[in-house]
Amino acid sequence: MMALGIGGSTPQQALSKLSDMTSGISPITLQEYQQRVSRAVDLMKQLDVEALYLNAGTNLSYFTGTHWYASERMVGAILTKTGQLTYIAPWFEESSLTDFMQVKAPVTTWHEHESPYQLFVNTLKHQNITQGKVVIDEATSFFIVDGLLNEATAQDIKITLSSSKPITAQCRMAKSNQEIALMQRAKMMTMAVHQAAASILKPGITTTEVKEFINIAHQKVGSNGSTFCIVLFGEATAYPHGVKEAQTLQENDMVLIDTGCLLHGYQSDITRTYVYGQATDRQRQVWEHEKKAQLAAFNAAQIGQRCEDVDGAARSYLSAQGYGPDYQVPGLPHRTGHGIGLDIHEWPYLVKGDTTLLQPGMCFSNEPMICIYGEFGVRLEDHFYMTEQGPVWFTEPAHSIDNPFNR
Repeated sequence: MMALGIGGSTPQQALSKLSDMTSGISPITLQEYQQRVSRAVDLMKQLDVEALYLNAGTNLSYFTGTHWYASERMVGAILTKTGQLTYIAPWFEESSLTDFMQVKAPVTTWHEHESPYQLFVNTLKHQNITQGKVVIDEATSFFIVDGLLNEATAQDIKITLSSSKPITAQCRMAKSNQEIALMQRAKMMTMAVHQAAASILKPGITTTEVKEFINIAHQKVGSNGSTFCIVLFGEATAYPHGVKEAQTLQENDMVLIDTGCLLHGYQSDITRTYVYGQATDRQRQVWEHEKKAQLAAFNAAQIGQRCEDVDGAARSYLSAQGYGPDYQVPGLPHRTGHGIGLDIHEWPYLVKGDTTLLQPGMCFSNEPMICIYGEFGVRLEDHFYMTEQGPVWFTEPAHSIDNPFNR
């Protein structure tokens, strides 16, 4: 018996059933960006930090609404503990950068033959910062940090550089209601795409064809396409991030699809695993173990518990079923889950050693995958967010191997 929702449609038929799902959902407001900057300033004062550097990328986007990709040219913003914000960019990019800004502030610029690191240090000096702690966006490339260190030494200013994580992560870990709403919609979009992709499966279709379909389907529901897509058939499903060769679907293959999209910068990330054709007793048993491990992790996620306790709950259940131990396979070779927001993987993490206490607003994947090399793998990935009453699913977990989309 074929699982519900698997096969039976052409790509054209499946796409015709999809439509734009982005109406009625708004991006982050200027007021929220300003609140984020104020929160960062408060933390800087508590931690005695003189200045915070936000590099192009998700931290710059999070605090200022300025979406700019990191490159070999230094682009970012300096925030001082007095609340003064100054962007730093190449001179020829100033007009474009200003157009992208949500939080408006002056831009200090450098020409192509000049040193942005010298400009950075001079900007600090202009703001009377010649000593104390300066924290650098933890995602900043080493060449920028190295340039700043060398310039500070050359100018003999007594600043110390360290990671901004105590500020940036602290601000970003607990999501606002609007952030959660954006992720909820993005995940609904990807779930609709998952169902469409499952419906076009047939013997002989390749993983490459399915990926191409999923990208188009994500566009049909209102995103710019897939931010990532993993499609695996048969034995390849045992490898969490896939294998280099494309596969061709055969009857009774295990199918694993892991994909996501962006909505106003916020990520979705959902995985479904099921069988095309008739599931064997072995496939059914492992699938059920995966579902129960996912539920064990969910139930362990309670306010005030440690992130590592959630991982421990899933791993303990799997160990009791004979998997592992620890990261050994057959079993769960990676962490149970990751935080998600503007980055697809962000703090905190559901993994041993992460003692961060769960608090309202935190958002996580829940994906304690079972890998059986040489046979197949099963990953069921849904996400949840924390409330005062406990965890809430963004997407409802799969009911069964025969009904993976809860029809």
